[in-house]
Amino acid sequence: MPNLVTTLKDEIRRLAKKEIKTATRSTRQAVAQYRRDIATLKRLVQLQQKEIVFLKAQERKRLNHPQTTEVPVEGVRFSARSVRAQRRRLGLSAEDFATLAGVSPMTIYNWEHGKARPKHDRLAAFAALRNVGKREAFKKLEMLKGRPRKQS
Repeated sequence: MPNLVTTLKDEIRRLAKKEIKTATRSTRQAVAQYRRDIATLKRLVQLQQKEIVFLKAQERKRLNHPQTTEVPVEGVRFSARSVRAQRRRLGLSAEDFATLAGVSPMTIYNWEHGKARPKHDRLAAFAALRNVGKREAFKKLEMLKGRPRKQS
């Protein structure tokens, strides 16, 4: 009798496994497809992140070396009042304005108070800032600093 009971249990177990297997086949196939899709998406995201890092680095390089060919330095006038007026027009602190101009905040202070004048290359960068609007200035600052800044 024990053999009949174990044989019956084994047959029930075998049939149950078979039923479960047929019932879960489509789910297994879907899960496998989802895993493949997720792996593909992860690879795509990694490639895009690398590209974003590269493009940000290129933009920082471009912003750190402003092209002076756009604004000829000859004929550019400089005054301490114009530095302060330009900075206030953009709504920037001296530190942020210095970051855009590629100088230290102390240099901006000295320019504004007439204690110093910009050198030839800095005068070109300063003159290039005259054509920059508020939105563009904040966007450049965000790129240079690597973090978003709240506009006032």
